[in-house]
Amino acid sequence: MATVIIAEKPDAAFNIAKALAEGKIERKKSSYDVEYYEFERNGKKHVVVPAVGHLFNLKQTGRGWDYPVFDVKWVPSFSAMRKSAFSKKYFKTIEEVVENNGKNTEFISACDYDNEGSTIAYNILRFICGVNDAKRMKFSTLTKPDLERAYNEMSPHLDWQNIECGLARHELDFYYGINTTRALTTAIKKFSPRFSMLSSGRVQGPTLVLLAEREKEIASFKPKPFWQIECLVNISGSTIAAVYEKERIWKKTEAEKIKKECSGKKAVVESIIRKRYKQNPPAPFNITSLQTEAYRLFGYSPQQTLNIAQELYTKAYISYPRTSSEKLPPQIGYREILEALSRVKEYSKICSELLSREKLVPVEGKRKDPAHEAIHPTVEVPKGLKGPAKRIYDLVCRRFFSVFGEPAVRESVKITLKIGNHGFLITGRKTVYRGWMEHYGPYAKFDEVELPEVKKDEKLGVKKIIIHSKETSPPSRYSQASIIKEMEKRGLGTRATRAAILQTLYERGYIEGKSIRVTEIGMKVAEVLKKHVPDLVDEKLTRRFEKHLEKIFEGKVKKEKVLEKARKELEKIFEEFKKKEEDIGKELGKAIVKTHEDATTLGECECGGQLRIFFSPFTKKKFVGCTNYSKCGECGYSRSACKCECSCGSPKGKCKCSWKDKKWTPKCQTGYPLPHNASFEKTGKVCESCKTPVIRVIRKGKRPFNMCLDPECETKKEWGKDTKK
Repeated sequence: MATVIIAEKPDAAFNIAKALAEGKIERKKSSYDVEYYEFERNGKKHVVVPAVGHLFNLKQTGRGWDYPVFDVKWVPSFSAMRKSAFSKKYFKTIEEVVENNGKNTEFISACDYDNEGSTIAYNILRFICGVNDAKRMKFSTLTKPDLERAYNEMSPHLDWQNIECGLARHELDFYYGINTTRALTTAIKKFSPRFSMLSSGRVQGPTLVLLAEREKEIASFKPKPFWQIECLVNISGSTIAAVYEKERIWKKTEAEKIKKECSGKKAVVESIIRKRYKQNPPAPFNITSLQTEAYRLFGYSPQQTLNIAQELYTKAYISYPRTSSEKLPPQIGYREILEALSRVKEYSKICSELLSREKLVPVEGKRKDPAHEAIHPTVEVPKGLKGPAKRIYDLVCRRFFSVFGEPAVRESVKITLKIGNHGFLITGRKTVYRGWMEHYGPYAKFDEVELPEVKKDEKLGVKKIIIHSKETSPPSRYSQASIIKEMEKRGLGTRATRAAILQTLYERGYIEGKSIRVTEIGMKVAEVLKKHVPDLVDEKLTRRFEKHLEKIFEGKVKKEKVLEKARKELEKIFEEFKKKEEDIGKELGKAIVKTHEDATTLGECECGGQLRIFFSPFTKKKFVGCTNYSKCGECGYSRSACKCECSCGSPKGKCKCSWKDKKWTPKCQTGYPLPHNASFEKTGKVCESCKTPVIRVIRKGKRPFNMCLDPECETKKEWGKDTKK
């Protein structure tokens, strides 16, 4: 009798085998070239076999493109989606392992302990292994001590609360996703001059509306002028800026009057207020705070940070990253982790200082997670990490050190000056004692403004009084980090899904840029859905279903009850959608045309037309041509409307040639080839040499590059030459 352990990823499978094996690990390869592991434990054969994330996905059981549809079933991912073809060999490997080990096989789920991991394991167990229950290991790190404990203390049954919640979430998201996509696409297909596939989802829709509302606020904002007064004073030979006590002056005449009344007078120190205050260490990282901090420090997108953290976790270097917890319980072994990290040269001093303490008590935040603790490094110390992985690992380590640090001490200074009857302020701030900041190292950056010493009633020379003309600013755009925090605040999505939802909005072309701007089509989708089917993008409805999912996890409500309620809600929503299908299709159609034209129009041609990217149905290639090619060189009309004499000899207006055969001279024949198998983005720049627009060329698996359109441009004279000597 063998024990088969299901792991979520290949790296995790190896770590599990390495931790649990009592002797030699036998590496094996399936007929499908996937590695799995066999070893002995307690005198029994164990096999650890990896999945590669979800091996099953939901698919409609019936046929047709109507909506709404709710008849769904789980099918192998490789048969449901072309992009999941790579998963087939893992599917077949598990099948092979189960077949090879016979009927009396015992199964253990060792996937990540959350909705997704539990759902992945459950589908494998019931659809491939043919069992409806199994034992369950629960762990937060892939280290030997944690995996040993998880094996020795494993549950005799699966974690049904995670499974039920995960299954419900997948079905709920599928209902929203497939039906919204079909509804939008059907409306466009019927009533738009240009076809395009559009989609939305249970959380995507409300998030897009949230971003679109901010875009509208920015667009409708009307700046209001105001004035600020700054006074440059001399303190002990240093020039220090003091600002007028009234932050904004709304009338220029008032500002000029104040300046006049202050001119030629000394500044007198009226008061000096010094305050010292403690600044406690930050809370341990959860996934949102890690994503926010990585964006602030390195500019990494939330999805990029999550991917890196997940990779560090599967290699056993950090704990499970998809956590909302800000708690670090003692059982993770503070001292053991610090002792392991003390072997790293740059951490040895910090670790020694912390280990010298009698007690180690971390600062913790309020947030909890029923399954996992906050993110922290493990006793497995990596070697040879580079680039982004090294930065994220270093950030996690230094945050871990910081939570054991002492409070920092900061001092603020507020100096009030009087010039005549007018008050001016000078503020400074400095760190008196760094405390935990020493442990956080380069990531602890705070404003340090040290001021020279002054005394009360001291008179200071005024060098200059300056009036600054300013305007009120519109609301700032969301960054990728701030929108993730806002989604968390509003209860949109989960810690595991928010980054992916944001990434989907980028991929759909609804948003762009690091400082998020909603595109023309994104604005229109948000506007149309909110106008015609507001319930579909109502964040209250999304939040309500999120709470229902939590209740499934808590065992307070059954999965089917929540799904039945969702089906009824969506039936009403899409019944309303069908009534307004024509209006929706026409409104979206205009936005699709405009978006396409904006994306493909690169700049102006010498003839006054527009240089645009076209696709040739004959060559099956993209090229750049001038819009004036379709206009007659004599009359300027399009080919079908041209009234000029045809070269066939017919008099004007009497030609019987079809517009395809009409022999004429285009107004402009400018054209440029484009690289094959690539996508293109306009840069808004023009080549200094040939004066053609510069585009960005993007090819899968290769580094993007910029180029101008003219193949003969001197900037390309070295292209293709062998530079090796």
